[in-house]
Amino acid sequence: MSGTESIDSTWWLSAEEGGVLAGRWWKWALSAPDSVSPVRDATGEHAAWNQPDDLWFLAGTYGGRVERRCAIPSDRPVFFPVLNMQHTREHSKVPLTLAVAQATASLNGVPLTLQEFSAPFRTGFTRRYAWGIWGGITPLSPGEYVLEIKGESRGGFWVDTTYHLEAKRP
Repeated sequence: MSGTESIDSTWWLSAEEGGVLAGRWWKWALSAPDSVSPVRDATGEHAAWNQPDDLWFLAGTYGGRVERRCAIPSDRPVFFPVLNMQHTREHSKVPLTLAVAQATASLNGVPLTLQEFSAPFRTGFTRRYAWGIWGGITPLSPGEYVLEIKGESRGGFWVDTTYHLEAKRP
């Protein structure tokens, strides 16, 4: 496996920066048609769908186990959820959360530090809240990486996602 020189790849974000990115991630995820949704994608085929120019989003799942393969640009940081949720402000005036039993992520076997972010965001005229346990990775050197993401709520919801990433020069 190449890319092992990236021992500490955690991308540190302030609460404000992370909240903004969580809202951007949800706008990205919610805007995808079902036929090309990176969240519904079981293989990584749609990972590049409508990616922003300044970073790379990796999709979460609707629960369960998934293994994806995709290429990412080596010049952008990566932002991804371990456990997350969103809701309209009509549903609740305050951000709702999950009771987290487990949340981990590792890159090539090296644990990554995760951060909890919550923030308001909008889709069109709809006001929403985003919450989640998120991970961020600094731009990776060209090479192959394995990102393992595992999360479980106390209510029984769980995710087990493996990304086989190939960081390529743009």
